[in-house]
Amino acid sequence: MAAPAAGTHVFLEVRRRLQSALLILGEPKEGGMPMDISLAPSSLQVKTPEGCTELRLPAEVRLVPSSCRGLRYVPGDGLHLRLQVRAEPDNTKLISMFNQSSQAQGCCTFYCQSCGEVVIRDRKLLRVLPLPSENWGALVEEWCCHPDPFANKPLHPQEHDCFIGDSFFLVNLRNDLWQPRPELAPVKTQCPSENHFKLKPKANTKVICKRCKVMLGETMSSETTKFFITEIIIQPSERNFSIVPRSQFVQNVIAQCLVELSSARSTFRFTIQGHDGKVYILLWLLNSDSLVIESLGSSKSIKKFPLLEDILKADSSSAWNAVKVLYQPCIKNRNEKLSSAWESDISIHSLTLPSATCLELLLILSRNNAMLPPSLRSVNSFQVAFLKM
Repeated sequence: MAAPAAGTHVFLEVRRRLQSALLILGEPKEGGMPMDISLAPSSLQVKTPEGCTELRLPAEVRLVPSSCRGLRYVPGDGLHLRLQVRAEPDNTKLISMFNQSSQAQGCCTFYCQSCGEVVIRDRKLLRVLPLPSENWGALVEEWCCHPDPFANKPLHPQEHDCFIGDSFFLVNLRNDLWQPRPELAPVKTQCPSENHFKLKPKANTKVICKRCKVMLGETMSSETTKFFITEIIIQPSERNFSIVPRSQFVQNVIAQCLVELSSARSTFRFTIQGHDGKVYILLWLLNSDSLVIESLGSSKSIKKFPLLEDILKADSSSAWNAVKVLYQPCIKNRNEKLSSAWESDISIHSLTLPSATCLELLLILSRNNAMLPPSLRSVNSFQVAFLKM
């Protein structure tokens, strides 16, 4: 593939279900220059006096050059045009945090995703079960003609169980050599006989990685621990730990979570809140069938958007499946009214993650937003981003 021309950025969003695509050819240097565009079913070529950019499409996507329409120039973006495509459905199945059939047959090891530290070694899981939705208690009352038999009976996993929630999973650590030791956090308590405060140790439920000190989860009881899906990687014990770039892992896990929840519960709006109870992000899932293809003009693009270092190299092209989302940040008292309205709306689902991960996700969204052509970065009052899968 020829090296991309300096200053030329090619962006192509393919919608598999709609069999359509939006092509944006970035603006050349100030003053403009002659540009020769050639479209073929399997590739796109842009020639300028400074060089040539060739973008090859994945095998499952074919352009229909004769369908080009709506050619227009957008200041700050470049040339926009729409065309039809023949795109095969994405047959890649979303793999849950556990593959229930295979994981139940052998031992698996739990690693800290950030540093690779072993959290649980050689755990044999005989049952991997999804937890019921948060309002399951209210539904039981409708089903039963007698008092709720599950009242005040929390669901705790046994030794070889794993219960999976929306953004976490529960495991039993009773017989593990590695036991998360809750930290002691000093808290202020009022002394009834004296008019002053004194420090008294209080158990903290945070589970912290011994090596990198990242928050992995929380202790729920003396035997049950909750691990967040964004902080742990589970692999068969016979396989060596493979490092996945942090931003790539977070994007994939959150995108998969949004797709699964939207399919199972027909909900497309989410609040991302920290373990401290604060809402950090409002997310609105637009679609999950996008294929984004782009070429970067030079190594300067990599330096400008360091998030791309996880996946791309200079002078390269990329194609990746993605979910398209609208988002609003809620830090520093931003969007308070909208956040309150979403929190009180029962049709909007809440996902709880470590507060530091919420900030990571917000940074990923803002960087992905910044790499889009300017005209695609916002819809009404919301910002737009793609989460790579």
